[in-house]
Amino acid sequence: MPTSPDPHHARRWLILAVIGIAQLMVVLDVTIVNIALPSAQGDLGFSDDSRQWIITAYALSFGSLLLLGGRIGDLFGRKWTFIGGLIGFSAASAIGGAADSFGMLVAARAAQGAFGAILAPSALGLLAATFTDPAERGKAFGIFGAIAGGGAAVGLLLGGILTETLTWRWCMYVNLLFAIPAAVMAFRLLVNRTASGARTKLDVPGAALATSGLFALVYGFSNSETHSWGHPITIIMLSTAVVLLGLFAWVETRVAHPMLPPRVIADRTRGGAYLAIGIAGIAMFACFLFLTYFMQQTKGFSPIQTGLGFLPMTATIITTSILANVKLLGRFGPRRLLVFGMSMGAIAMVWFAQIDASSSYVGHILPGLIVLGLGMGNIFAPAFSSATYGVDPRDTGVASAMVNTMQQVGGSIGTALLSSIFASAASSYADGRVPTPQLAGEAAVHGYTVAFAVAACVFAAGALIVGTMMRTVRIKEVDPAAHAVAA
Repeated sequence: MPTSPDPHHARRWLILAVIGIAQLMVVLDVTIVNIALPSAQGDLGFSDDSRQWIITAYALSFGSLLLLGGRIGDLFGRKWTFIGGLIGFSAASAIGGAADSFGMLVAARAAQGAFGAILAPSALGLLAATFTDPAERGKAFGIFGAIAGGGAAVGLLLGGILTETLTWRWCMYVNLLFAIPAAVMAFRLLVNRTASGARTKLDVPGAALATSGLFALVYGFSNSETHSWGHPITIIMLSTAVVLLGLFAWVETRVAHPMLPPRVIADRTRGGAYLAIGIAGIAMFACFLFLTYFMQQTKGFSPIQTGLGFLPMTATIITTSILANVKLLGRFGPRRLLVFGMSMGAIAMVWFAQIDASSSYVGHILPGLIVLGLGMGNIFAPAFSSATYGVDPRDTGVASAMVNTMQQVGGSIGTALLSSIFASAASSYADGRVPTPQLAGEAAVHGYTVAFAVAACVFAAGALIVGTMMRTVRIKEVDPAAHAVAA
């Protein structure tokens, strides 16, 4: 049956601007709060043990509700889920900025995550549905991938500026400056379209299993970071996640209207793209967290100086993302770009693993950041484009949600895995020696280098797995309609 003309076509570049604003807000909100945490802790008086919940509350609600949020957008239309997500996110941010207690701030962060889980899949789904011409699609996804890859570094800089010049509360309030104008523009620019055909029911069993399974998975990894891998809650939650997600996969092959149709991930190009995003999320954690610690605690950088230190990587990601999608994706296909990007990520992490307390920013950090930016630009933009390419229009939202889910789960795994490796390496280095401030600093740097080395192995394994799994296909040469049927 012929499809109706896209009502967004004439306004597609303005729509891209709105989507980009929303995506930037969601991405930078993770790191911007990290910078604000010490000030918030001093203001509200919560303990070091409780501090992790400011991060975990957002990750739990965001990660566990993404697939559900994506399917809601498919069923009820992405215009209203996009606008609703923006308004809800801004309201939660306002509450968080005005928080007068630890509990109020945690609740606001959980609400941010819930509305972000509605917003993020709708943003990527709108992008995939609006840009169908191969050349324009490459540019649009290049820009989107640049924002997704570099937004976290922007958050570090913006968080440092707001915390030092105003207060930590503005790290929450600033979201209103993104969300409200974007919501107004989206209301004027977007046309609501829902999935056609018989799929008008929500897969309740699938939604319950996916949401609870992802919640248990993220909670288990978060608990392993704050306690240990052998802690009873960690073991119970991770075991529960395996059971629930296994049941979810089984149910999805048997219900009439699955929340995550198997055809979405069965396609080797899309499946490889999802895997690449998840693996990159695991390894990227080492860069942002441990380099932030190294620059601030070892080298004495201020929050603003640290944020500025990441800007060369951000600029490289932006440039490389657009180049990769516009010039290279159609010629070489996503497989080669993803393998190249992960190889560059591995090289960057090996370089970072050589640092010591005397290492300079220009001589040791900057080269690695540029190489890593080159790698990330060849991962995020091509993977985002491939993960939604040719998918059935009814499934665009949930396919988009899988992108964010893999990124979130990858980040949770990276947080837990690399933090525990860092702590173990630092403890082993200091074991049996006389405790001194100098020893503590040396042990921390040793822990960073071990974590970087493991991250290099993750990138290298990702290059091998994705290179083996994906087919060599040139995106612009594939007919989207035929690809959707084949998938």
